[in-house]
Amino acid sequence: MLGTFGVWGSHHEWAGRYAEIEALGFGAFWIGGSPELTAVEQALDSTKSITIATGIVNVWQSDPEAVSAEFHRLASDRFLLGVGVGHRQIDQAYEKPYDKLVSYLDRLDVPADRLVLAALGPRVLALAAERTAGAHPYLVPVEHTAEARKALGDKLLAPEVTVVVEEDPEAARAIARARLSLYFGLTNYVNNWRRYGFTEEDVKGSDRLVDALVAHGSPDQVAAKLHAHVEAGADHVAVQSLNGHYAELAGALGLRR
Repeated sequence: MLGTFGVWGSHHEWAGRYAEIEALGFGAFWIGGSPELTAVEQALDSTKSITIATGIVNVWQSDPEAVSAEFHRLASDRFLLGVGVGHRQIDQAYEKPYDKLVSYLDRLDVPADRLVLAALGPRVLALAAERTAGAHPYLVPVEHTAEARKALGDKLLAPEVTVVVEEDPEAARAIARARLSLYFGLTNYVNNWRRYGFTEEDVKGSDRLVDALVAHGSPDQVAAKLHAHVEAGADHVAVQSLNGHYAELAGALGLRR
């Protein structure tokens, strides 16, 4: 349904261009942020075969009954719905996120095999395994992919992996830090990185953390780092390049048609 590699990006950036991703041989496009499902409809209408997924619909911002109605109106077997709880520092209504996610799933009328959860910690990974098709982690090291595979059993594991196609490590890290600076202040991400041995100093944006989270280098070097997630247990990797070069990445991954 998804293929081994897809692309993760915003509707604002890719509206009207989704067919480019399909032509390069990627198997899916993940519409990032908290997209309206009208964006999904546009993406489906402009492509023929790739899966269109949300990464993710925010449970604090989108009513589950409305999302369910849109899901059934679209009636496409190429649509995979990803949902998640967002961030304490951004969503003002944020409280007891696990309970909110459970109640949202209780009200959501979407087949389990067409639904995935944004999952970082063990509790939500277990929920994803129990009630959905699997998990869509974001901004995780390869060690998380290995642990998530154990938690999910045979369920779908589709992490987002951020990349920078740039052979100068310092230049690549500068590009990465400019984008990741927001996440260094978000507790759900920081707490998850600490599970994997990153220190208080690391989670402020150390080279060690950036190198673990962001695959950078030549297209072939980036491709090797993406394959590391597959080798660790990912079924599908959603690639978010911070500086483009998707055609070169498709070539390095052996996708170009």
